Amino acid sequence: MFDKILIANRGEIALRVIRAAREMGIATVAVHSTADSDAMHVRMADESVCIGPAPSPQSYLSIPAIISACEITGAQAIHPGYGFLSENAGFVQIVEDHDITFIGPTAEHIRVMGDKITAKDTMKALGVPCVPGSEGGVASLEEAERLGEEIGYPVIIKATAGGGGKGMKVARTAAEMKSAFQTARAEGKSNFGNDEVYIEKYLTTPRHIEIQVFGDGKGNAVHLGERDCSLQRRHQKVFEEAPGPSISPEERARIGKICADAVAKINYIGAGTIEFLYENGEFYFIEMNTRLQVEHPVTEGIFGVDLVREQIRVAAGLPMSFSQDDLTINGHAIEVRINAEKLPNFSPCPGRITAFHAPGGLGVRMDSALYDGYSIPPYYDSLIAKLIVHGRDRPEALARLDRALGELIVDGIDSTIPLFRRLLQDPAVQSGKYNIHWLEHWLESNLAE
Repeated sequence: MFDKILIANRGEIALRVIRAAREMGIATVAVHSTADSDAMHVRMADESVCIGPAPSPQSYLSIPAIISACEITGAQAIHPGYGFLSENAGFVQIVEDHDITFIGPTAEHIRVMGDKITAKDTMKALGVPCVPGSEGGVASLEEAERLGEEIGYPVIIKATAGGGGKGMKVARTAAEMKSAFQTARAEGKSNFGNDEVYIEKYLTTPRHIEIQVFGDGKGNAVHLGERDCSLQRRHQKVFEEAPGPSISPEERARIGKICADAVAKINYIGAGTIEFLYENGEFYFIEMNTRLQVEHPVTEGIFGVDLVREQIRVAAGLPMSFSQDDLTINGHAIEVRINAEKLPNFSPCPGRITAFHAPGGLGVRMDSALYDGYSIPPYYDSLIAKLIVHGRDRPEALARLDRALGELIVDGIDSTIPLFRRLLQDPAVQSGKYNIHWLEHWLESNLAE
């Protein structure tokens, strides 16, 4: 086992890793920008190293600075968290070249799954069901128009290197293809430096279902059920739960085994998430995230496992501490992502926290790096807290979430707390009957400027 690990991240996820490491008796190193010198992850780690100025490219995305921090402190491994360099295959290769262990998948697995065309081809070959679409990149408008007719409208054009909702455009009719195709390519070029796009059938009322998988890198893998992440705004998840209210035990077992078998065949190591669109009883693969997900706590809640601890274990060469037969769902868990944003337009709202009080009680977990007097910097993602609740069933979890939101105090800034309090009163949320487009329509009706 490692004596010391470095966390190449910030905020709540850095704290999450520090806590797991501390329980395992492992020393931690926090890296930080000048803007984060008083951040909670810096205060809680055993050591800290300033790696650059506030802008991410000069600090949290600076590979030389992070490698240097490892060498200075003697850290034997790096946990990337999520975001930043967590799915950067080049970074993983450099880490390995410096005889440092990367706590996560191999560079090759990240590279394969990072390109959506290659990922789809790989999953299809492994027996994972995929959305009908182009076999590869679509180079011309003429080819796009032909595929649109073959697949059947509506279709969605996606940048192959895309993510976070960027580089995705829907063409509902042949007349809309030209504009959608050109815009998706332009967004791919400007955001990811790659204008290659591919085309898929656009499902009209799907849910977003993702399967948590975990492998030991030696051909053994398990699945930890599904999470429903259908409540989204601009393709960004805001509310996640497990198990999915629309998934039967039989469907869970079937798609879970397909996913576990797939990652076992490629000797995948660590945590990963295989994401699907789900409509009319069918699953359609869209992408694989080769890292820990923001919403991993809901899976931990219903299975009683520590996924970060497990990541560290398998990275150190130890076997997984559980098998598929050990994993039994207990109750229901929900997570809401609380952002420092001003409603109704969701504009970022950094600033000083004048009062902070986390909710407590049975079945309540608060993952946050906030504290009284902390100044949220304007340079990074607006996620400031994750409120996670666990109940014996979905109604109890919803009631507990409503109660916990009422206790939560974040003063000094605007946040999305009021959004969730209102959402919980809606019959569709209470019943779990919604799809990935539902929240956008709800926002138009309920939060109009």
